[in-house]
Amino acid sequence: MIAHKIAILSRIALFEGLTPAEIRLLAERAIERHFEAGSTLFHEGDECAGAFIIGQGQVKICKTSPSGREMTIAVETAPSTVAELPLFDGGPYPASVVAIGDVMALVLEKREFLGVCRQHPGVALKMLAQVGRRLRQLVGTLEAVTFGSVRQRLARLLLELADPAGGSFALPLTHQDLASRLGTVREVVSRNLSRFQMEGLIRIEARQIRVADRAGLQREADTEM
Repeated sequence: MIAHKIAILSRIALFEGLTPAEIRLLAERAIERHFEAGSTLFHEGDECAGAFIIGQGQVKICKTSPSGREMTIAVETAPSTVAELPLFDGGPYPASVVAIGDVMALVLEKREFLGVCRQHPGVALKMLAQVGRRLRQLVGTLEAVTFGSVRQRLARLLLELADPAGGSFALPLTHQDLASRLGTVREVVSRNLSRFQMEGLIRIEARQIRVADRAGLQREADTEM
């Protein structure tokens, strides 16, 4: 069991700078949990119980406005982590995380993590460097949502989801989820997907999408409005 957890943690960017001995310390304290598709790992505003290391499956990170409108900030695919920032700042979870499909996660409880950091301060310093990189990525996501047309943002998202080597990929989100992530409505997403297909940029069959013209889709993503 420990070897299984070590193998997962060793693939996580957050722990990239840790030594094998430091990773083992965390693996020994991580608790394995399973979540069914559609279930919530934790809610925005909840007190931080710990960080979640996604070992299998996909989750979406969501924010909800006072009016009840939900926006998907990001989709994380295993291996990845969510909710690492509250481990350091002591605040509540800043967003909700929901399982897209069945998910297996390792939960590193806050108390256990802080205990390791007190005994091995280097662990926290190495992890903070990775947290800083993640914050920069989130700033980029905010910039992409704030600026540019829906068409441009959708092109960027499809390129992000697609395998660089080409071929088809299964769309991990519904059109409504895509709309929430892009800050628009489902009808606009569906309309733009149809236009991309008519223009020969993508091919859609059921929930499979193939990028037919990567260069053309990249031009759409790079277009300045």
